[in-house]
Amino acid sequence: MSPMEILKIDNVSISYGGQRPVVKKVNLAVKPKEIIGIVGESGSGKSTLIRAVLGLLPMGGRVSGGEITFKGRNLLEYSKKEWRELRGNRIAMIFQNAGASLSPTRKIGNQFMESIQAHFNSSKADAYAKAIDMLAKMRLPDAIGIMNSYTFQLSGGMKQRVAIAMAMTMEPELLLADEPTSALDVTIQAQVVREMMELRNQFNTSIIIVTHNMGVASYMSDKIGVMRQGELVEWGSRAQVINNPQDEYTANLISAIPELGGCRLV
Repeated sequence: MSPMEILKIDNVSISYGGQRPVVKKVNLAVKPKEIIGIVGESGSGKSTLIRAVLGLLPMGGRVSGGEITFKGRNLLEYSKKEWRELRGNRIAMIFQNAGASLSPTRKIGNQFMESIQAHFNSSKADAYAKAIDMLAKMRLPDAIGIMNSYTFQLSGGMKQRVAIAMAMTMEPELLLADEPTSALDVTIQAQVVREMMELRNQFNTSIIIVTHNMGVASYMSDKIGVMRQGELVEWGSRAQVINNPQDEYTANLISAIPELGGCRLV
């Protein structure tokens, strides 16, 4: 593993039970402060791949080949204690339906402040101020009101933004985002993407974002990987992939991006 890489996925295959691999011999690397976009249709294996990075494959799933190395150590050799210390602190994840991870029986503010105090040496007042600030950055109206709310009082999009805010507040070294904006309307999507990029700029956070939206990937990514049927069929810089795709499937994804006034929205 190069010292310039924070994460290396080396020849990784992922299987369920005794079945043939659903992810097949994938290779990619992430540098510090780099944003990687992984694009592909549903079932292509992109979400499975990033879940494997954080040891969160569904029951029966396992890495059946290769290594996943984070800052020089093979994650597949981590103990349960090491996983607990890693998750949320050094590697955080935003799930597609992240709002479902919030407790329905506790107010948002209590959950958010507890999360901050578990990761930082913060007073209640500091944790409260930090939470309010991040909720405001997510363009949530009435951040104080949201802190005093239960999840059933928030829309699905609001819960998603709260969960994204909680993950980003932890200032992780690596942020894994699985379709984080798919439940949000277009204007909020743009704001969340900008805040993720600001997290990278402010805290040198590396990001892997999984999305079916080539437009989102091309806007925020330094490098783009395209997955199809469990294989990484394209890998390169944003300019290489968008302007000179080598795989026909990638070219088809790009051609499907809408045009406005003769200009492709990418």
